[in-house]
Formats: sequence, structure tokens, C-alpha cells
Amino acid sequence: MTFTTRPELRGTFGMVASTHWLASQTGMGVLERGGNAFDAAVATGLVLQVVEPHLNGPGGELPAVFWSAEREEPLALCGQGVAPAAATIERFRELGHELVPGTGVLAACVPGAFGGWLLLLRDFGTWRLADVLEVAIGYAEHGYPLHERIRATIELNQELIREWPGSRDLYLPAPEAGALFRNSALAASYRRIVDESRGGSREEEIEKARVAWYEGFVAEEIDHFCAAEGGLLTGLDLAAWQATIEPVVTLEYHGLTVCKTRPWAAGAVGLQQLALLAGFDLAELSTAELVHVFTECAKLAFADRDALYGDAEDVPLETLLSEEYNRERRALVDEEASAEYRPGLGRLPSLDAVEATAGSGEPGRGTVHLDVADRFGNMISATPSGGWLQSSPVIPALGWPLGTRAQMFWLEEGLASSLRPGMRPRTTLCPGLALRNGEPYLAWGTPGGDQQEQWALHAFVRHVDLGMNLQEAIDAPEFHTDHLISSFFPRGLVPKSLALESRFDSRTIADLQRRGHDVSVWPAWSAGRVTAVAREPDGLLRAGANPRGMQGYAVGR
Repeated sequence: MTFTTRPELRGTFGMVASTHWLASQTGMGVLERGGNAFDAAVATGLVLQVVEPHLNGPGGELPAVFWSAEREEPLALCGQGVAPAAATIERFRELGHELVPGTGVLAACVPGAFGGWLLLLRDFGTWRLADVLEVAIGYAEHGYPLHERIRATIELNQELIREWPGSRDLYLPAPEAGALFRNSALAASYRRIVDESRGGSREEEIEKARVAWYEGFVAEEIDHFCAAEGGLLTGLDLAAWQATIEPVVTLEYHGLTVCKTRPWAAGAVGLQQLALLAGFDLAELSTAELVHVFTECAKLAFADRDALYGDAEDVPLETLLSEEYNRERRALVDEEASAEYRPGLGRLPSLDAVEATAGSGEPGRGTVHLDVADRFGNMISATPSGGWLQSSPVIPALGWPLGTRAQMFWLEEGLASSLRPGMRPRTTLCPGLALRNGEPYLAWGTPGGDQQEQWALHAFVRHVDLGMNLQEAIDAPEFHTDHLISSFFPRGLVPKSLALESRFDSRTIADLQRRGHDVSVWPAWSAGRVTAVAREPDGLLRAGANPRGMQGYAVGR
């Protein structure tokens, strides 16, 4: 028996895996009380906003991919807000910016996470809003045990936090790790949403909650705050936006149909890597060869992402995922680490304003993830992010900050990811869903910025191609490259970089260095936060969760 940090869970009733144990148990509690996977996902996601405020919040965004047993099809949820109507390249240039800043209200898009959860609950859930919000409100009002990483984030960013009155009052001095931490303003905001939406059918209540958020008191507070702080986001921007349900992008890979969001997010870059990797016998490669091939294919796929992806209709996905295109691109992979960054189509942004510094997942930022499968045949993977406590000032009346996702736009004309009013930024977020014989098989994903579609992809391939169970695939030593244009300010690119967890053996590290990779060795158990759930044809459910960071957990029976 192979040792893993915790067992791969197996059962038949339901599975919830997320990046925080309190959120996972909240979701499982919903399943136990008769809710479906979508009810559980909403409750889990709302708790994650409370207990991981350094990684996501109500001011952030929400992409998800899911299978609805009722509709019998894979779908994508877009809870990604858009750039304000006043956010133009000219306006940022007038303000003296070559890049959209990484902190402050100027980088705010419409906060889409709440609208996304409401849409999922209304169209696919069964519970009322007050019920799915109950636990999140309880933790905000009565307190939750503060994780040491929240304290570390506050201490690291305390000079910036001190400049923001609402943030300073809530987070300074830095709370003690393990102590109960309360956010009474956040609890009051959600209680007011519940009170203002109460009455009528379930669907009517959810719609009233959406109006209260995007046209009512929440929008008014955001409008006043941004006007006072020099931001561009207005109440009119919130009122003009709604979350949407969209088709997924798919790729057939080794008997599975892999489903991702469209290229307003980064999921298709995972499909591109799989299309390249399909030409290699991965199970026959040595560890060093496997890492090398993964890394070189990632460079090619991410170059296409940086040249072509964005909120645009003309992203040539059919070509990018075609056998002919990937045969040509695959021929560029040789025995040595490439120093080039070369898209197959389109053009890269100008790198004149970019600092060539390595990233570390999401330095100073963060993301969360959750996966749920229920006994009814529903399955969902969601990667909420944004609204980080360390990146934008807390709005005192609401108890949470806006997001800074506009930093992923380019202040350069002619790119799919160029800043345009009303457009979605091209994010790094990439939840995953895989079907087998047209039925839901696997939901998985991870936080991690530009590393998401590396760490999550590695776990997927270890499971599918190397035969590891979910927990083995998650526990295996991780690696990634920053040989790509960082999606975060100040947009660094580090040629030939390769970060390896120290659990790789010395021969593998030496082999990769011999191939020309610029290897940096990270501490053991420091890269990736993958979670996953799976369903077998006989109804058996499985789940695994990442031990890194001592937060993620899977529960189920």
C-alpha cells in the first residue's frame, strides 16, 4: 500500500473537497440535510469568503464548470465581473500608468462572485438563500479560528493596510493565529441581504438579493466609496452586469472529455497542454523526462495564452486544439530547455514595462477552490478568487474590499486582453471537469495564479496516465515554471525557470539542470493546493485534498 498524507475518501452519498476544512464540512452538512451539490457548493463558497479573506472575498470573482444531472450536460458559470465603463486605456495613461496597478480601487472590476453564486443557486440549487448563508454569517458574526497564514499575510502587508482606515480597523494589530476572529460588518451585510430579500418563492428571494447587491445598498456603498477613493467603478457598472451560464470548451484526451471555461479565463491553456502531451508516452518517461516534457509543453501553451486569450469571440480555439497545430508545436520540444517564448499565432504584449522577476503562484494574493459530487449525479468544480484583504481597502460599511482583477488587462491596443470597458479580464482561474462516456467523472482544480494550470494539470495526468489514485496524485512532488508572462502586476517573465519541491531526488534535479533548466528548489510540501472528487459508473464516489498549507480537506461518505 502506498503511503499518502490522508486516505483517498470513498463512499456513495456525497463528497466535498475544498481549501479549508470548515468550508468542506459546511458543504457536507448541506448534503446531509438533503441539499444537492449546487446548494453545497454555494454554502461552501460563501464560508470560504469568510474564513480565507486573504485568498478570496465578496468583492472577487467566480468561475465554475459543472454537470447538471437534470440537464445532462456540462456547463460553465461565469461570475467574472467586467471592467468599469470609465476604464479605458486613455484614462489609465492620463493617470500616469503603464500597467494597471496591482493594489487599490483603481484596479476594481464589478464584484461577480455573489452574483455567480446566486445564479447557480437559483437555476440549479434547491435551498433558499437564508439557508445557504447561515453558516457563513455565523462564522463572520461569532468568529472562526484564524489560520496562521492570514496573520502572516496581515503582518507582511501591514504598512499598506495601515493606510486604509477600514482595513486598519478590522485587521490591525494582526490577530493571533488560532484565536477567534470576527467580521461583524460582513455579517451585517449578509444579514441585511437576507432581510431585504425575504418573502415570496425561492427564486423571487434570490432575485431580490441580487437587486439588493447590484442595484441596492451594496452598489450604493461601492459607488460612494470608489468616488471618494479615486476609483472608476460605479453603481451603474454593477447594475448593468449579471452572471451567465455558458458552454464549455472541450478536448478528448485518453478516453475522457475534458471541460474548461472559454478563454476569458485560463482553462483552455490546460487543454492545449493536454493536446501537446497526447503525443508522448508519459507512463514510459523517467521523472526528469516527465518534468522536462511538461515544462516545455507549458511554455508553448502559455505563449499562445499570452498572445491570444481574452474576452473576445475570435480566439482560434479550434486551431489551437487541432491535431495538425499541436503536431507542429510538439516538434519544437527537444532535449534541451528552450529559452524562447514563441506563440504559434498572434503576437505577445510588449514587455517594455515588465519586470523580469519570478512569481510564486500568486505573491501577496490568493485563490480558493472547491469540488462537490452528490448522490444525484451532480458535480461541480469552482475556483473563487479576488477581493483580497491585502490588495484593496475594506469598505467599512460592508466589511470587505473590492477586487483588483483589472491588473490582468494590458494598456496596449490590439490584444485580446487589452483593456476595454465592459470586458472581462483574462484571469488565471481554471476549474476542471472531465466526463467519461458522456457522464461526469472528475472535478478538480487548485489555487495558484499562473501555476494553476500546471499544478492541477500534473495531478490530472498522474491520475489518468500514471494510474495514481486522487490522493497519491495530489501528494506527489510538484513543480512549475515562470517562463510565461505573469498575469499579475508587475507582469514578470523568467526564461528557463523551473521550481521543484525538494522531495524530488538529487539525480532528477541534476538531470533537469543538465538540460538547461534554471532550477530553484522549493521547500517540501509548498507548491499547489489541488482538490478533487470523482464518480465511478457504479456510483462509487472518491475525493482527495491537498495537505500543503495545513488547510485543505475532503469529507464524504
